[in-house]
Amino acid sequence: MLEYINNNLSGFWIATGFFLLAIEVLLFGFSTIIFLFAGLAAIITGLLMMSGILAESWTAGIACFGITTGVISASLWKLLKKMQDRSQSDQKPQSDFVGLEFVLDSDISTTEPGKYRYSGIDWKVEIDRDSDSDSFEKGQRVSVVSVDVGLLQVTKAD
Repeated sequence: MLEYINNNLSGFWIATGFFLLAIEVLLFGFSTIIFLFAGLAAIITGLLMMSGILAESWTAGIACFGITTGVISASLWKLLKKMQDRSQSDQKPQSDFVGLEFVLDSDISTTEPGKYRYSGIDWKVEIDRDSDSDSFEKGQRVSVVSVDVGLLQVTKAD
């Protein structure tokens, strides 16, 4: 086996590169980019050996792998860091629930939220902060203005 690897060193580096990329994607989900850099460097090392630019020896392979990993890391680090740090918008995503009108089943106030069953799910119902009222009575028609996980924020329907 070791003799086969020594005779096909370029294939070994390419296979190692794809293995490292697979580990990065399947196990870590691109959360650690170290395997990404190392995988790309191993593939480049194997391709350089295959094309004859780099001698097929362990010394040349390991040196090229190390140098290429450093170069790829230095060149891609800022780009990947910039993509990761991209600020999220403070605007909440739009929902199909916004604008939904329904009649309250119970009294609600700013201190006592209510519940509303919609589409087989019991939703917590709260009065929106920007609403003019501090309480709504049972039977009053309200409109959804904001949605969070399991929460409908409502105001008086027009």
